[in-house]
This record gives sequence, C-alpha cells and structure tokens, in this order.
Amino acid sequence: MSLVSHRRAFMGTGLATILLAACTPRVEIGEIPPELGRFKLGHLAIITEKMTKSPVSRDVTEEEWQTALDQTIKARLGRIEGDTFYHLGVTVDGFAVAPAGIPLVVAPKSVLIISVTVFEDKPGAPRLNEKPHQITVFEEFSGETVFGSGLMRTKEKQMDALAHNAATAIEKWLIENAQWFN
Repeated sequence: MSLVSHRRAFMGTGLATILLAACTPRVEIGEIPPELGRFKLGHLAIITEKMTKSPVSRDVTEEEWQTALDQTIKARLGRIEGDTFYHLGVTVDGFAVAPAGIPLVVAPKSVLIISVTVFEDKPGAPRLNEKPHQITVFEEFSGETVFGSGLMRTKEKQMDALAHNAATAIEKWLIENAQWFN
C-alpha cells in the first residue's frame, strides 16, 4: 500500500469518527429523577474566591462560574423531591476554558475541577462527607471538540457543557452515597 493510500485511509477513518461524534447526543442519567431517599436540595453555595485559572484558558469571572453552576446544579438536583433539605457547598478549584488554537498543534480541551460538601439541614449537623469530594469534568467528545473546543465553541457554550457535566457528576456521586439520605 502506498503512502498516499495510507493517508487516504487515515483521513477517511478520522472523518468517519468526527461525523459519528458529532451525532452523539449528550448522555443523561435519566429523565426521571433518581431515588435519593429524603434528599431535597436546600441551599447551594458556589465558592469561587480561590479558583485557579489555567495559563491556557479564556478569562471567566467568579460571577460567571457562580451563575453557570448555580443554575445548572439547581435544575439537575432541584427535580429530586425528598422531604428533608440537604445543603451543598461547591468550590471551584480550577478551570481551563479552551481558547481558539491551531488545530492538531495546540487544541486544548476545557476542564473544570470542583470540590463538593454535603450538609444535612440540622443546627450544628456535621457535613456528611468527611472531606470535600473532588470532581474533575471535561467537555463531552463531539465533532465540535475533537480538534479543541475553543475553535468551534464560545466561552459560554463551553462553560454550559462543563456546568452540565459537573451537575451530572454531583448527582452520580450522591447516588453512590444514597445511604446518607435514608
């Protein structure tokens, strides 16, 4: 097989991968809220004062992260209808919102690192998790992100994707610890 044939085969496979990825829908945990015993979302505190921005990132203000995460987490967890309030503290530890780069050379992906703490709604109640649970999320793989999400997505679209993935990861983690809510 000649070098030209190898290149064509590689490019064809790459194009097929991109097209399939572009058609892949966002994976959801489910339309029906999960069963989490008594859990009902109470207060949600988004803490951003000590967040670290990657050197290779678009600028994002504390307020922008607070708004994106607050709205998305409330939409995701607010649909769970238990009878006892539990409060969440979500700290933004670090992030990189990909800028436009040079395809295949500098094609950064966006990432968000958060820490989560859960409190029961009782005076003086200790937090349910001994130490904050750290979660790292990336944007989903799609036709828009294969060569770097900064090339095809706005800052807002990248932040929305990261906030969605963070809310989903928090929900999964709460499900893994469902014994807290019985």
